[in-house]
Amino acid sequence: MIIAGLAALLSLGLQAAQKEDTFETPGGKKVVIHHIKHASVYIEYDGKHIYIDPVGDLDPKTDFSLYPKANILMVTHEHFDHYDDLALNKLAGMRTAVYANRTVRGKYTRGIAMANGDSIVFSQDIKIWAVPAYNFTKGREQHHPKGRDNGYILSLDGLRIYIAGDTEDIPEMDDVKDIDIAFLPCNQPYTMTIDQLVSAAKRINPKVLFPYHYGSTGILQVVLKLRDTGIDVRIRDYK
Repeated sequence: MIIAGLAALLSLGLQAAQKEDTFETPGGKKVVIHHIKHASVYIEYDGKHIYIDPVGDLDPKTDFSLYPKANILMVTHEHFDHYDDLALNKLAGMRTAVYANRTVRGKYTRGIAMANGDSIVFSQDIKIWAVPAYNFTKGREQHHPKGRDNGYILSLDGLRIYIAGDTEDIPEMDDVKDIDIAFLPCNQPYTMTIDQLVSAAKRINPKVLFPYHYGSTGILQVVLKLRDTGIDVRIRDYK
């Protein structure tokens, strides 16, 4: 039993060291997900560069001036570990589309504000939906009040990616359907417990799950609790 546990921990470490994953859309196009850190994700698709919540100063520090300019920047909300105007400025070009919740739009003064329920057609093959992300547990509501922040569903040539943002396993997750890849957060007291994440994953039933924003959480528990569900749980370095 001890040996099996050590083997699982070793496997977890090897998984976390992997910096990118490659997928294929229904139309046969390549999607590469680059795992930066915490809640910062970079997606390459068909020559386009898409960033979600890029933050530079959060350790380990990231110099986004070394990254390709963005076609799309998406920000879930205004907390320091999700919104970094300097990082956005390094990634933004003249034609970069910026999508954010209303508070970030007011701070950054560029782009389009999206509220829960809004959708954007960036191009024929790229669509974005803003979905709710909030806390509802008593004593935690103030961290992410209902209606302020966004999660996003991003469709790339029919490949559907759910980036949950900072949220608990809210009832609206029942409406998040046909997800190929999900990013679900797990840390206390700001997002989900292990059991909440497991519950959310079972309800959404993505083909691939990346737990993210997990800090010092014992994230191996998610792998163990979902091992018989058919969900491909992939641990990457999103502390």
